[in-house]
Amino acid sequence: MSTENLNKDEALSKMKSMVKSIKTCMLVTDFGNKPLSAVPMTTKEVDKEGNIWFFSRLDSDHNGDIAKDNDVQLLYSDTSDMEFISIYGKASIETNNNILEEFYDKMDDAWFNGIDDPNLTAIKIVPIEAYFWDNKQNKFVSFIKIGAAALTGDKKDIAEKGKLDL
Repeated sequence: MSTENLNKDEALSKMKSMVKSIKTCMLVTDFGNKPLSAVPMTTKEVDKEGNIWFFSRLDSDHNGDIAKDNDVQLLYSDTSDMEFISIYGKASIETNNNILEEFYDKMDDAWFNGIDDPNLTAIKIVPIEAYFWDNKQNKFVSFIKIGAAALTGDKKDIAEKGKLDL
């Protein structure tokens, strides 16, 4: 596995690409307690600055956790393509109507009573650092290379990983 530490522009591009591709993550909050609090979240948007947006209920446990301590970790995992990214950042709860209207769509009605729901909030994550693992080929090619490595004893470079300073 090769290691690739990217410059700021490349890192931002790599993070955006992976987050947009994977879409669903575990949002980890409340680092001071064990077990950690982790909830699944679906990404609404990654904006041009690289901020990651979610919708959440005002009365949710994770909103309460963020109000006490805004450190968060996002864990994205796509096992079908063998792509993984862990993002550390700072979170804020946003209630600005312009932001809510920008990201709201009909699918959100499953969790909220429309755009005017008083429990509707957006969570904005400002990424600080990320670490990724990304398969260079599709799963079938990787499987063949792993099999060949097992037979020959040769190490095969089938993936890349790296730290992203954002």
